[in-house]
Amino acid sequence: MPVDGTNGCLRAFAQLKPQYSKMKLILSVGGGGKGSENFALVARSQARTETFVRSARALVDQFGLDGIDVDWEYPSDPQEGSDYIRLLARLRDALPTPRYVLVSCLPAGPWALRNIDLAKAQLYLDLINLMAYDFSGPWENQTGHQAQLFSKHPSATSCQNAVSYVLSQGVDPKKLLLGVPAYGRSFLGSNGVGQRYVGCGGEDGVFDYSELPRPGAKEHHDSSVGAAYCVGGDGGFVTYDTPQTVQQKAKFVTKMKLGGLFYWHIGGDARGPRSLIETGYNTLHDM
Repeated sequence: MPVDGTNGCLRAFAQLKPQYSKMKLILSVGGGGKGSENFALVARSQARTETFVRSARALVDQFGLDGIDVDWEYPSDPQEGSDYIRLLARLRDALPTPRYVLVSCLPAGPWALRNIDLAKAQLYLDLINLMAYDFSGPWENQTGHQAQLFSKHPSATSCQNAVSYVLSQGVDPKKLLLGVPAYGRSFLGSNGVGQRYVGCGGEDGVFDYSELPRPGAKEHHDSSVGAAYCVGGDGGFVTYDTPQTVQQKAKFVTKMKLGGLFYWHIGGDARGPRSLIETGYNTLHDM
């Protein structure tokens, strides 16, 4: 596919590198749903693991990439957790530090993280992207904030609780990036947290952040939990991040001495003063 004077998105990204001296181009492999369905089969087999590692290194060399991001969502039991560690170890052998970057995306819930020896995983990883979002969604029977920084209930999922758990397992805080969603989750027929709802607005229950707040809706912030939302219009109750909550999260990252922030994904961000990415960058570097 022709893209920006070359063929293919990877080549198009790679040709940007000479313009930006600090830019690192890392290919994410896997993802949600079917994107990760083959990881368990590959990681269980030594032969398949070697094929994966060899082909990953070949891709890195072919397109001038700086590394690989393993986005296995998620090792579902301790056996798969062990296989995940072994896969990271072999990738690290094939992509040695500091020349190459090895990253992994991990969920914020201990229900999945408990299957992984995080202290061992971080020995092979340069960065861990902690997906601190989707705490609430259409899989729940009540509304909730999808990416709250703090929680009023110790057992509830929050950015703070997730970070505390990961650090308690021996992970170097400088390797941890806190994820920020550039989208909102919609719950129709409701106007706050802890309520029943009748469906979801947007596309598959999601609105890009750039489309929020919805027309006719009023935006609210709850600084006590570090969450924002709008109520009204065609979205009902929509939970998302704003510059105000991203400032809170950037200050939390600085206080906890974490590596920084990441966003899923850049295409959903707004431009100008409402940009989440610019707000996060400016807050991190102004402190």
